[in-house]
Amino acid sequence: MKKEVGLWIDHRQAVIVTFVDRVEEIKRIVSGIEKYVAHPGITHRAHDDTTEVRRDRQDRRFDDYLSKYYAEVIAWIRDADSILIIGPGEAKGELQKQLEGQALNDRIVSVETSDRMTEGQVAAKVREYFQG
Repeated sequence: MKKEVGLWIDHRQAVIVTFVDRVEEIKRIVSGIEKYVAHPGITHRAHDDTTEVRRDRQDRRFDDYLSKYYAEVIAWIRDADSILIIGPGEAKGELQKQLEGQALNDRIVSVETSDRMTEGQVAAKVREYFQG
């Protein structure tokens, strides 16, 4: 059984379309990043830290948050034979680097830039890519 996966990803969510023997499955993973940005948990009192230290802490927390999100996405696509990555911004490249770090880069067939897409549009694009 050949497993082909295509996904559209940004920092907020990933829409994963999986094909195994022409059977299609769609999974959505939400990062929850809005909660992080709205409630970073960092004090803003002037006497606690300098602005630079606060930003460094926030950046580290953001990076940690994204790492957990990418780990969840990778858990869903790890066993794919072929992976198509689509997305509008930095997230697609960041995910690609995460996959390379786990020696899964040989499964990446293409990385493409695309604006926001609905689940149906993602499924259609992935279907067209893998099934012609």
